[in-house]
Amino acid sequence: MSANVPTDICFSFSGLMRRGGGTDHHRDGWGIAFYEGNGCRAFHDPAPSASSEIAKLISDYAIKSTIVISHIRKATHGKVCLENTHPFVRELWGHNWSFAHNGKLPGVKKRPLGHFQPVGTTDSEHAFCWMMDQIRRTFPTPPRSRRALAAKVQTLSDKIASHGTFNMLLSDSRALFAYNTTKLSYLTRQAPFGSANLIDDDLEIDFCKETTPNDIVTVIATSPLTIDEAWTPIPHGKLFTFKGGLVVG
Repeated sequence: MSANVPTDICFSFSGLMRRGGGTDHHRDGWGIAFYEGNGCRAFHDPAPSASSEIAKLISDYAIKSTIVISHIRKATHGKVCLENTHPFVRELWGHNWSFAHNGKLPGVKKRPLGHFQPVGTTDSEHAFCWMMDQIRRTFPTPPRSRRALAAKVQTLSDKIASHGTFNMLLSDSRALFAYNTTKLSYLTRQAPFGSANLIDDDLEIDFCKETTPNDIVTVIATSPLTIDEAWTPIPHGKLFTFKGGLVVG
């Protein structure tokens, strides 16, 4: 999620958590990261999200944030354990960077690492550490241009995508990057607001009662989370940058 004001993700997460062993077979752990200024509040659980007590807490407790990254895992590389759950988090330039990935990346572990090292054994975390190394090498200090950083993330994503499927979310606490090779869509909610029904849960919400006319909230997901809203696919091989709920690059 990317929003222009601190927003909770309880409605969307209620549907997403059902896909972790309930309505879908992604039952090998889950995680979520909420940004609050430069801080990052992260929760992880190797249990299926559909039956996780921690996931139930997140769906009931309205943590407000302008950027949220969540991931429900189907293990294809690395055992089911806490250290292999996404999103992974690293520090660069005094900012918490978080990353989540869907897909297989055969051969990506042949790419050498430097400053950043994996804690777990997934190909996803290796790819993240490699990306962070390359960004740190190109920009020892934060680049002045957001476009320069986005261009670098696009180039690195293209290289990693050459190994396989790389549907990815990445944030540096200031913007949210989304890269798609097979399946990723987004939805922007802004005035005039309406109602929405979840695909994976019997839950409806009237956003008119939950928002102000100035609110802008974008939700990105592998598959649409709601029945009655128009989701936009992200083109294959493209990086989109979201800031304040809007596409800015």
